[in-house]
Amino acid sequence: MLEPAQSDEIQFRRIARPDPVKVVAVTSGKGGVGKTNTCVNLAIALAKRGKRVMILDADLGLANVDVLLGLQPPFDLSHVLSDQRTLEEIIVEGPEGIQVVPAASGVLDMVRLTDQEHDILIRSFSSLARDIDVLLVDTAAGIADSVTTLASACQEVIVVACNEPAAITDAYALMKVLSLNYGVRKFQILSNRINNTQEGLTLFNKLAIASDRFLDVSLRYLGGIPEDALVRRSIEQQRAVVDAYPGSTAARAMARIAQVVDRWQPDPAAESTNTFFQNLLGQTVNGGQDN
Repeated sequence: MLEPAQSDEIQFRRIARPDPVKVVAVTSGKGGVGKTNTCVNLAIALAKRGKRVMILDADLGLANVDVLLGLQPPFDLSHVLSDQRTLEEIIVEGPEGIQVVPAASGVLDMVRLTDQEHDILIRSFSSLARDIDVLLVDTAAGIADSVTTLASACQEVIVVACNEPAAITDAYALMKVLSLNYGVRKFQILSNRINNTQEGLTLFNKLAIASDRFLDVSLRYLGGIPEDALVRRSIEQQRAVVDAYPGSTAARAMARIAQVVDRWQPDPAAESTNTFFQNLLGQTVNGGQDN
């Protein structure tokens, strides 16, 4: 029979990660810009590069990651929070072995969880017996607390935008809230549905000029995804374009973006996804004190 100390050591070894986990938010100021589709394709493109990737579907009002991939998860986060299922039991596998944590559409708000539910969530991810390299957090669109709190807990924030006045204005508004209210100082800008390279750079420059003038933040251009009819076709097939049409212009662009993301160095202090949820809990508590 193992002594308590030996048992604790074995448990620690089981849940410890050999390398830090890279935690990246994929978000947008406006809906309809292709945020979730971008997240799904980025996940698969990273998996094709040999990375172990997990998507946390955090769009709690309109969970669509499973829909885009044609998955039918029998359980979701609400079953974890109610102690009906473990996190291991709700995870579903997608193309290239990516792992998806399905959200409960319209059922729960992660920012308004009780202390007990937060503890359950943190323990669930801490004890997850799966090693991952990248956790992509697909947030909802907009500047609601459920978006900004999640994004601010991540190491990197990718803001997806289209070259449309409303999309650009809302992307700036999102960065403003994250900067002024949560202290986020760097953003990765991804231009989606562009007609050419220059259009993507123009979008970035518009955001950069406004940010340089009014915000204390650093913007980097992650790249652009061209308008491509095969993206729409892949969505209709409930497949990612990088999987269904890897030779398409959109898929090749996404592969280049995945290469850049792959080079990002994770926070050395982030030894597991537990750190992300500890940050999330801290942001939520602080936010509650400020209001």
